[in-house]
Amino acid sequence: MNSIAHIREIDSKIQTVKEHLLEVRDLAESYGEKIGIKHVTGLAGLLHDLGKYTFEFRTYILDAVNNPDAPPKRGSVDHSTAGGKLLHESFHSKEAVKRNIYKGVLAEVTANAIISHHSYLQDFLNPELDSNYLNRVQNKELPEFEYTKQQFFSQVIGIQDFEAYVDKAATEIQSYLEASRPEDLGKEFMFLTKFVYSALIDADRTNTRLFEENKEAEPEPNHRELFQTYYQRLMNKIDSFQNKPGSDSPINMLRKQMSDKSDEHAEKASGIYTLSIPTGGGKTLASLRYALKHGKLHNKKRIIYVVPYTTIIEQNAKEVRDILKDDSNILEHHSNVIEDDSIEDELQDGMINIQQKLKLAKDSWDSPIIFTTMVQFLNVFYAKGSRHIRRLHNLSESIIIFDEVQKVPTSCISLFNQALNFLKNKAHCSIVLCTATQPALDFVEHKLDIPLEAEIIDNLETVINAFKRVEIIDEASQKTYNNQKLTGFVRSRLKTAQSILVILNTKKVVKDLYLSLKDKNLDVPLYHLSTSMCAAHRNDILGKVRNHLREGQPVICISTQLIEAGVDVSFDCVIRSLAGLDSIAQAAGRCNRHGEKDIQNVYIIDHEEENLSRLKEIEKGKQVTRRILVDIQRNPEAHGGSILSKQAMDRYFKEFYTEFKADLNYPVTKLDIEMTELLSAPRSAYRFYNSYRSKYGKNLDLIITNSYKTAAENFHVISNQTTSVIVPYGNAKEIIAELNSNQSIEDLSAFLKRAQQYTISIYEFEKEALSKNGGMVSYLDGNVLALKDGSYSEEFGLVLENDGQLDSLVF
Repeated sequence: MNSIAHIREIDSKIQTVKEHLLEVRDLAESYGEKIGIKHVTGLAGLLHDLGKYTFEFRTYILDAVNNPDAPPKRGSVDHSTAGGKLLHESFHSKEAVKRNIYKGVLAEVTANAIISHHSYLQDFLNPELDSNYLNRVQNKELPEFEYTKQQFFSQVIGIQDFEAYVDKAATEIQSYLEASRPEDLGKEFMFLTKFVYSALIDADRTNTRLFEENKEAEPEPNHRELFQTYYQRLMNKIDSFQNKPGSDSPINMLRKQMSDKSDEHAEKASGIYTLSIPTGGGKTLASLRYALKHGKLHNKKRIIYVVPYTTIIEQNAKEVRDILKDDSNILEHHSNVIEDDSIEDELQDGMINIQQKLKLAKDSWDSPIIFTTMVQFLNVFYAKGSRHIRRLHNLSESIIIFDEVQKVPTSCISLFNQALNFLKNKAHCSIVLCTATQPALDFVEHKLDIPLEAEIIDNLETVINAFKRVEIIDEASQKTYNNQKLTGFVRSRLKTAQSILVILNTKKVVKDLYLSLKDKNLDVPLYHLSTSMCAAHRNDILGKVRNHLREGQPVICISTQLIEAGVDVSFDCVIRSLAGLDSIAQAAGRCNRHGEKDIQNVYIIDHEEENLSRLKEIEKGKQVTRRILVDIQRNPEAHGGSILSKQAMDRYFKEFYTEFKADLNYPVTKLDIEMTELLSAPRSAYRFYNSYRSKYGKNLDLIITNSYKTAAENFHVISNQTTSVIVPYGNAKEIIAELNSNQSIEDLSAFLKRAQQYTISIYEFEKEALSKNGGMVSYLDGNVLALKDGSYSEEFGLVLENDGQLDSLVF
């Protein structure tokens, strides 16, 4: 039989199954080699499409190509089970596991990746006490399975060579696991399986894309040389600062010392470190200096900046791009534009429809420098769908810089810590936690594996005191404000401050205050900011605000907390609604940011109209901050005498995490279980496994028993599920107009990149309302959603009311 893996759309050329399996194996090997499991990932590539060696699949693919108007039912031929079944049959009997348990682990890890490569990793044991995994690899009947194996061993690799390859893979598994503590095996199994799955997904899609586009693989850049070039350009920029007036001022000298210290620290071994430079201290350049030098000295492959908001992706990326003088090697990843998370059937190989093109589009974080968000980072490890996890293997051998790391959502703290521990201990990453308000990530149950001497900067308290530029005025302990009173307070501040920033906790009060001030005709430029606006829109508004500030002109900006983290603006006066102490400290960093003036005031108010019933983190943070404010009122020397001191921040996070102790492991309420247990509990301590034994009176014949699919289906960085939609703002209108189903994979890859900054995330009720009133349209067979003009405002973004929705994490 002339086997067929794919048939190219443009010229009907056939890629044989042998060609595809061997080429995917080679790619997957290169991905796995980074963490010492080359043959494990290669084995997944070698077997993933074994099921295409059947007459049934050959008929299926030819029918799909020859009858495009009436193709066979999508996914009607299962070609992904056979490879997993071969591994289970060969290496997972009780006798085989007794002889070599590592081959048993290899079979489970690799087979799960194989059977899942068109969906998501399966549950070894699900909440119904059944095994999705065993139902595929053990119980499912494949009529042509014997013929399939015969073809594989005669055409692709001989049995003896295959067994030798498996032996190498099992040895890699043994080495990988023996370096781990026994109590950590559940976590190791989980991250190992996800890494293998990531490598397989990316290798499969990359090879298929290259075949479809009739292209050769692009050679990897020489990262060491590239980082050396970048480092020299950065140092030229830093050296140029010394020739500017005021370069020898105490603050500028301190900035230089912290930058030099970061450079010195780059020579140390890879690990997890903190960089606690105060706001305005040159954190971006210092962290870049560390990353570039560390990258070239320790042979890292990429530098990844993870930020809390899309708002600051472009700002930081532009700053880095201008210094490094390179557009092509810097990727900004704002959002996922399309979601393929619900697709769980076989790709309709042979008939390249728009859905398959979107799946194949290059979207895998393989650039030397990447800017992305905390949501996207967490999704790589824990969210459902293959688009996210495809990127996981590209995190290895990287330097990952978390900007404003205190913004990790409370429910994700343990998951975040576990991911970072894996990246450091197994994936050869260096990690820098950047913020002036370091969270106590080693205070929780699932601790971050961080050394005691992790801080890069010496004499931190001295540095913090030297950078004092504001006075915190506690208005919250005296009275409450509504928007009517707050309007009057803002107007009164205009007598002493030209520029005023007001930061409130919900979108509704922000919008209402903006409208209230607008009604007063203050003859001062007034701006509104929230995540109802796309990133491009917000950046345009911030550009106008910065122009006013730069020219010393009056300006008022009313914003949600998105402006707090990393946005380079400096107002004369900041008014902040009471919230977590970290938020107040970050808000203070938007006032007199560069010390242009004498000490300026930051006012803390208690806003009585904010509905925080669905914003528990803000509500609890507000309570803890209030207690610290009361302490300082009673004793001015308490907490180091300042609400912005390191002592105050340490106290805040310890109390805050104590308040949320029951939530730190991501509780899955409807299953009455925590995400950490679903993903990584040891078999003997896993509730579902013990329930299985009680129900059936026997053990489940698996080494790994965790529930990866169930965990992914229940994971959302923010509690309410959202959908990305493109908005009709600026150049997005042209991008939307160009959308059609006849675009090439290359064109769609470019589209995904261009469209990201023009997306917003909408909640389910907003999606339903837009659908009902005709405010939204779909493109590319329903895979891309876009708002119509009437549903998007130049003043407010999305026009629906949205009180009480979290505005802190942006996709």
